[in-house]
Amino acid sequence: SQAILDARVLSWRLATESDPVQALLRYDEDRRPPTSQLVLANRRNGPEKVMQMAFERAPNGFVNDVNEVISADELAASAREYKLIAGFDKDAVAPDALLRFGFGFVEVGSLTPRPQLGNPRPRVFRLESDGGVINRLGFNNGGAAAALARLSARPRDGGIVGVNIGANKDSVDRTEDYVRLIETFAPVASYFTVNVSSPNTPGLRSLQQASALDELLSRVIEARDGVKERTGPTPVLVKIAPDLTLPELDDVVGVARKHRVDGMIVSNTTISRPSALRDHERAKETGGLSGAPLLDAATAVLRRMYSLTEGRLPLVGVGGIASGADAYAKIKAGASLVQVYSALVYQGTGLVTRINRELIDLLKRDGFASVADAVGADHRVK
Repeated sequence: SQAILDARVLSWRLATESDPVQALLRYDEDRRPPTSQLVLANRRNGPEKVMQMAFERAPNGFVNDVNEVISADELAASAREYKLIAGFDKDAVAPDALLRFGFGFVEVGSLTPRPQLGNPRPRVFRLESDGGVINRLGFNNGGAAAALARLSARPRDGGIVGVNIGANKDSVDRTEDYVRLIETFAPVASYFTVNVSSPNTPGLRSLQQASALDELLSRVIEARDGVKERTGPTPVLVKIAPDLTLPELDDVVGVARKHRVDGMIVSNTTISRPSALRDHERAKETGGLSGAPLLDAATAVLRRMYSLTEGRLPLVGVGGIASGADAYAKIKAGASLVQVYSALVYQGTGLVTRINRELIDLLKRDGFASVADAVGADHRVK
């Protein structure tokens, strides 16, 4: 069987035009090329080799048309801004090549101030019988300077590109790393994802604790606001782990509200190993688990976050989406946007079209005119 590795993410409009993240997601539909598909390598190539092959081909383009594309009218009725890339292009090597897939925006990173190799290989493992993936990459990237040079060379109107930022493993002051990255990339970033939830950098998740997160977001927002006169406002989203307890989630929401962050991404990979996993040997590998085994836990945290924020903070639903029904469940639980990655390893990029068609059918079945109308539907009094 083929291993199809892509970082395609489905995103949907937020409910109101006035929302800062809503402004981020807008793009010119007249300029959107056809949906496209990339088949990278077969099973004998490891997951990281597949990524390397993709970026070796990226400058010359690597897309092929998908046979079946949802009509513009159908998309307009349900999910006009419905695609982005995230977590694939760690070094901002090919954001424009990836945009040519037809995505609304691309997210590069995670990037750290200084280059780092990440954790020793092998560090990516497929749990094929479970539809899951375990990774312990460890923010491997070429550093901020190289990525900045590439992003600065892009056309100013080339499309929306966000920057996912993290701290170096050996950093003395990790908060300072995030501040430096905000100041560095603000001129070229359409938005920031503050990644404090990767389980693969020792101690990083402690930045989700109330006091540490309070200091971090205080300095991050101050840095963002300090450069906005020359760069314009740049939305800041915080990506959290699915392993936080209810009191910890409550603390995170309080700090996020205090500093008026623009959204939360729920969630990153999990360090837990559900008892139902079939691949017991691979499950013993350390790292973050993603894909189908994460679906229920991540959706439960998403639902809780929507309740804690009273539906007032845009949430991005991530974790285990492999069908339109999965995406719809995230939306009804409170996600204004949803992302999919691991399922593409097993189902290929044709999954994107299938999810959209299934989602359109589900919206029509339940009488919703748009995705925005369905956000948080599970929480409404019936």
